[in-house]
Formats: sequence, structure tokens, C-alpha cells
Amino acid sequence: MKIGILGAGGIGSNVAVNLVRSGVSNLKIVDFDRIDLSNLNRQFYFYDQIGRSKVEALKENLERIAPNLNLEIIDIKIEKNNIKKYFDDCDILVEAFDKKEYKKLLIEEFSSSNKLIVSASGIADHDIENISIKKFREKIYIVGDFKKGIERYKTYSPKVMVVASMMSNIIMEKGGYYEKI
Repeated sequence: MKIGILGAGGIGSNVAVNLVRSGVSNLKIVDFDRIDLSNLNRQFYFYDQIGRSKVEALKENLERIAPNLNLEIIDIKIEKNNIKKYFDDCDILVEAFDKKEYKKLLIEEFSSSNKLIVSASGIADHDIENISIKKFREKIYIVGDFKKGIERYKTYSPKVMVVASMMSNIIMEKGGYYEKI
């Protein structure tokens, strides 16, 4: 089973580390961005990696945890014309986009597939008491507070980590990983 992670920022990098630390080893991570100083408060990167490709640095960091990963990284921006090409071979998709239009694109392109889709909505600010999981259709789960987006609020590690952990747990449970490990 292969897990595709669409974005390597706060959600994507932390879901990836949670999965690898849980024994998951078959991942594909796609992102085009570079590490910035402002990312270090909530993303799985280090000061000496500033300026580097997120997917390349994340691969390095994850392989320090588990050197024998089957980890494919692609340094490219995901768009409507390439999303299916890069993720058709994945059984589970982790939506880790910053922008709503890309979240919508993922759901539109894959909602009729048999893939498990785990997404986030409302990960900004610091309050964690309103985080919940909503299930849509048979295999689409969205985690967050569904109100506080990054376009209006700052992001902080505790809330991002809680959402990423809840997303990871859904993947582990619904993907049958707990039974395999």
C-alpha cells in the first residue's frame, strides 16, 4: 500500500514523520516549495536546511529515522493537469495544501476513486478544543476546527501537530496499518 502526501509543510511533514515512526515505509511526497525560517515553528525541518527543497530535506530527515524507506519524492507544483499522473498509484492520499482551491482540486479529482483521502481544514491559531473529524462519503475524512484558516490566523506547532497526529491516526486505522505492525 502506498501513501501519497500532497504538500510537505506543517501537515505534510508531520504526518510523514508520524507515519514513518509508526512503521509505515511506502510513501510518495510531492511539493515544490523551499524551506523558510518561518516554517521552523511547525514543520519537520531544521535551521541548517533553510533554502533547501522541502521534499529533499524531508527525505533526508525521514531516512534518519528509518533508512530503508521506500520513499519517492517529487519536487514539482501539483496542478490539475498533473495531479492524477502523480497520485494514481497511491492507495491513500494526504491533503496538505495551504490553499483551498488545491484542497478542492484533490477532492474533485479523487472523490469517486476508492482511495482513502485524509484532509485538514482549520489548523490555524492556538485553540485545540474545537478540533474534530468529519467523515464525507465512504473514504473522505477531514480534520480541523473548520473555521480558523491560515489566511487569517497565524499557525502554531501545537495545533498543527494535533491535527497531523489525528490525520495520521485515521490513516493508520482505516488503512489497516495497526493490524500489520
